[in-house]
Amino acid sequence: MHSTNYIIRFILILTAFVAVVLAFLSTGLKPIHDRNEALYNKRAILEALGTQLDNSDQKLDNNKILEIFNNQIQQQAIDAKGNLVDESAIKSKGYPSGLPEDIDMAKEEKLPLADRIYPVYIYTKSNGEKIYIVSVRGKGLWDAIWGNIAIKDDLRTIAGVSFDHKGETPGLGAEIKDNASWKQQFVGKTFEDKEGHFTSVKVVKGGAKNDINEVDGISGATITGEGVNKMLNSGLAVYIPYFNHVEKK
Repeated sequence: MHSTNYIIRFILILTAFVAVVLAFLSTGLKPIHDRNEALYNKRAILEALGTQLDNSDQKLDNNKILEIFNNQIQQQAIDAKGNLVDESAIKSKGYPSGLPEDIDMAKEEKLPLADRIYPVYIYTKSNGEKIYIVSVRGKGLWDAIWGNIAIKDDLRTIAGVSFDHKGETPGLGAEIKDNASWKQQFVGKTFEDKEGHFTSVKVVKGGAKNDINEVDGISGATITGEGVNKMLNSGLAVYIPYFNHVEKK
């Protein structure tokens, strides 16, 4: 029978050993984790392009993702007024790489609107056409939702979307990510009305009433749909000043 002191020492030594191993694994695996997360985000950005992506029928493996980002994607960052933000300004916000792709939208949304920065990705197709991809973030039924919206070079027509979520219900709210046919409804919609005023794109419970800027809601996911509406309305609105700058060039 071991003494109480022996058992306590054994537990302390074992705990310290496990802590050291976990710390080592966390530090050692962090570069791999960061690389995989970056690839996951890049894939989501490219998925928003849908059939607008050159050779969209080909497999989008990791090498292809990096090839497209290196050769066909121009990254920019903007402030709340639509002005371009340079690399040094991005670094000063706590993003050491200075790359727009590393901007943390969850972190930015906690800041006052005037202090936020946003990423923009410009994809140039083989025929020279440009597609603008912007990032949006909001709140679903249970937790955060986010997405990437691809916009044609008229800067008002949606070319494709990709959405993701942290904890929406499978088969219901999670359909914003999983239901390809629902996401396809966004293609060709515009976030302007007939007079050219910003109006966003709306997910409509009970079915879209027009084919200009409305899509059908997801059955049983009303609150998630409302979250998508708020996310698109506030998320797209911040890019309007930037689009206006681009149009004036």
